[in-house]
Amino acid sequence: MVHKASHHFDLVNWWLGAAPVEVMAYGRLFFYGEAGQRHGYARGYDRAHGSPEAADDPFAIDLAANPHLRALYLEAEAEDGYHRDQNVFAPGVTIEDDMSVLARYTNGATMTYHLTAYSPWEGYRVMFNGSRGRVELHVVENDFVSPAGAKGVKGALHGAEAAVEDGSARITVHPFWDKPREVQVPGHTREGHGGADARMTAVLFGGENDPMGREASARDGALALLTGLAANRSFETGLPVQVADLLTADLLTVD
Repeated sequence: MVHKASHHFDLVNWWLGAAPVEVMAYGRLFFYGEAGQRHGYARGYDRAHGSPEAADDPFAIDLAANPHLRALYLEAEAEDGYHRDQNVFAPGVTIEDDMSVLARYTNGATMTYHLTAYSPWEGYRVMFNGSRGRVELHVVENDFVSPAGAKGVKGALHGAEAAVEDGSARITVHPFWDKPREVQVPGHTREGHGGADARMTAVLFGGENDPMGREASARDGALALLTGLAANRSFETGLPVQVADLLTADLLTVD
């Protein structure tokens, strides 16, 4: 929940202008690891590189076929021993791939969050319910996963280049007593993490100001970690976790 979801929790903190106070979570391993035998996806290889059995496996990544992945991972294995292309259905896989989180924030707002790590499409849906109605954000980074395309863009290039599949971004406002309306998303692109890379580097290195105040501090980074850390603790204990119990400093007071 820290590695995969912290960027989501960072967005929620910024959207709400608040910090997490209490977290309850449940996670399980449903799809990957030895569960692949049950679903009919498991193959017998340890890693994809050099394995004929992985050649037609849509879950395998071909490090040698992509110059970026080859340089970053395959040619660096002698330095760190890390094999980026291990079998995702191997018996040693234990991390959760299906996770639910309920969080309460300093301003009284609550969040329900679900992460499906084996979804057939990539993106996210966010819904805000408030005193004037409802706002929905629907971002599709790729509407399905092409096996041929995935072997070329997974890993080092993920998010930097537009996926070969289709994608979109849509905001819909549902006011009380009126028809819903769509709001255009200006500046959204399908490469550079939705256009965020260019805007972020312009602020960091180009001296530009962000009118929406999205520059993140070290404190913001710490707060982004806390929801996931608390969720992991809740996975272990089966109990709600008070975020303050994970801290040695007062980070929960929002400036």
